[in-house]
Amino acid sequence: MSTPAIYRATIDGIVRHFPDRAGLRRYLDIGAGSGELVSLLEEHYDNVRSVCCDYTDELMQLPGRQVDIIDLNTAAGLPYEDARFDVVTATEVIEHLEDFRKLLREIHRVLRPGGLLVLSTPNILNLNSRLRNLWFGFAELMGPLPVDGRRKESCAGHISPVSPFYITHALRETGFRNVDVTVDRYQRSGMLKLALLWIPFRLMNAYITRREVKRYKTIDASNRDMVKQINSIPLLLGRTVILSAVR
Repeated sequence: MSTPAIYRATIDGIVRHFPDRAGLRRYLDIGAGSGELVSLLEEHYDNVRSVCCDYTDELMQLPGRQVDIIDLNTAAGLPYEDARFDVVTATEVIEHLEDFRKLLREIHRVLRPGGLLVLSTPNILNLNSRLRNLWFGFAELMGPLPVDGRRKESCAGHISPVSPFYITHALRETGFRNVDVTVDRYQRSGMLKLALLWIPFRLMNAYITRREVKRYKTIDASNRDMVKQINSIPLLLGRTVILSAVR
């Protein structure tokens, strides 16, 4: 389930791409949950036709709203025709999936050329999360999973922590363009830690980056910007990652 800050960041990304109130007609929300994001988007656009899908319709709170029930971990793909939608959103979804790259390929298929994808996922690269991983072995909002009785829509459903690097890589490899990465808000609890660790962090980052470039040759012109971005201030302090990309 997403938060108001995630919804605001998602809507802002859509409005930047479609500033005209009549410019968005067909919209798909994957993991629609209670329907709050759909409701917020429909307030911004005239005559938008929204489609909701989720693994269950029991979370939906919009009266009379149909939910297409799809288990993305077992379904062959999305049950929609090619190039159908102007916008697809998937907020707090990919960390629940066994294969998020398959979903990105399906989203690319159902988006029209020039259409927009906006997705979000917990930022496992913020400083609090990195330190929690060091001390405990699990990133923030990721943790020991019960074997039985897991609620898929809760943190117990977070089976696939994914770094923004790999999401950006998958988007580009799938054929998306203009990939943009931002965050919903900064974590104040990480600011002091970052101030204390900033100098050793920058020194070690520069040393390891140089080794990757010179010795292992894992960083080149195709991914240098993505590697640099994962150690930027927004991703070191941001709580949730918001990514947008154009079909």
